[in-house]
Amino acid sequence: MIVAVSDPRDPRLGMYFGLTDVALRRRLEPERGLFMAESAEVIGRALDAGLAPHSVLMAPKWVEALAPLLARLDPATPVYVGEDAVLRQVTGFHVHRGAIAAMRRPALPAWADLAAPARRLCLIEDVVDHTNLGAIFRAAAGLGVDAVLVTPRCADPLYRRSVRVSMGTVFQVPWTRIEPWPAALAALKGDGWSVAALAPAADAVPLDRFAAHLPERLALLVGTEGDGLTAHALDLADQVVSIPMAAGVDSLNVAAAAAVAFWATRPGPIAPGPGGRPRRPS
Repeated sequence: MIVAVSDPRDPRLGMYFGLTDVALRRRLEPERGLFMAESAEVIGRALDAGLAPHSVLMAPKWVEALAPLLARLDPATPVYVGEDAVLRQVTGFHVHRGAIAAMRRPALPAWADLAAPARRLCLIEDVVDHTNLGAIFRAAAGLGVDAVLVTPRCADPLYRRSVRVSMGTVFQVPWTRIEPWPAALAALKGDGWSVAALAPAADAVPLDRFAAHLPERLALLVGTEGDGLTAHALDLADQVVSIPMAAGVDSLNVAAAAAVAFWATRPGPIAPGPGGRPRRPS
């Protein structure tokens, strides 16, 4: 349903106000049960995952080009269309990726339910940079990680920048919060998981040596930028693993390190599943 808008203070656009204000959005979006999906590709992947938009915001020049995407929406879903200058005042930036959709947040499953059928997990402890978080999710989806568990202090995987950097793959790989943290690690290990912490410790096992003898159920644990993993999480890990480095470089960015570890520890060929979701061979 196309709805023309011309007033940047139009109350119908309230969920789009101030999208660049990170502190505000962290509070408002979860309170309203929403998250933002930016660009046609990301919105399409959200729809593929069965997520429902509350509304869409776009400029007139995109209406025709994105007609196939708009045709997938419920006819009652408002598609607000305004000139670039209006959208800039509403959102706080130039909307140049076609469209932004305010999507309804899905309910998060229990972490044990995601872990039960899996063989490879990624545990993300307290990563607060949305770019890094989105990049980790993209690597996890592309390299066959079955599910991602994020700690309570970790950034929101559904924040607009995380979703954009992930290219919408955050909708493809199952994820949820794991808590209480880090006590939940003990419960995970009790269910038969081997936890490998990725850290540049002096006594760490090199990744290539570790990957030569992989456990059946492996949870790779990566930590926050700068400080890395907490001491408690490291104490609960079964093994500390590092990526051998050269030229005096001590470590990789957390997203790059996670991607290397995902590739090195993949248990077998990855075949495309329904909708492109990686699927393990039976």
